[in-house]
Amino acid sequence: MEQKSLARWLKLVFIGVGLCGCVLAFVILPVCGQSIVQAYPEFAGCFWPWLVFLWLCCLPVAAALVLGWRIASNIGADRSFSLENARLLKWIAWLAAGDAGFFSLGNLVLLVLNMSHPSVVLASALVVFAAVAAAVAAAALSHLVHKAALLQEQSDLTI
Repeated sequence: MEQKSLARWLKLVFIGVGLCGCVLAFVILPVCGQSIVQAYPEFAGCFWPWLVFLWLCCLPVAAALVLGWRIASNIGADRSFSLENARLLKWIAWLAAGDAGFFSLGNLVLLVLNMSHPSVVLASALVVFAAVAAAVAAAALSHLVHKAALLQEQSDLTI
C-alpha cells in the first residue's frame, strides 16, 4: 500500500472512531443514564457526576486521535519513521496510561461516595486493561519508530 493511500485510510479510521466516540459520549451515554434514572429514581443524584466523569475520560482519547491524525499526515508526507512520530506515539502512550489511572481513581472515588457499585468497579477493570494495553503498544511502537528514525538518519548521512 502506498504512503498517501495508507495515510488516507488512517485518517478515515480516525474520523470514524471520533464520530463513534461523539455519538457514544453525547447520545448513548446520556440516554442510557436517563433510562437508568427513570427505572431506578434513587440513582438520580448519580447521573451528572457519572456523566461528567465519563466525558472527562473521553478527553485523552480525543487528544490521542488528534495526535494520530498528525502521525497519519507524517506518513502521507513520507515521514513514517521520524523522531516526531516517535514523540507523538510516546504522548499517546502517556495519554492512555493517564486515562487508565484517572478512570481507575474516578471509579474508586465514586464507589467511596456511594455513587457506584463494586461490580461496576470490577467490570471497569476491563476498560483499564484495554487502556494499559494501548499504552504499552504505543510505547513499544514509539521505541521502534525512534530506532528506525535513527537508522534512517544514519543511512541518509552515508549515502
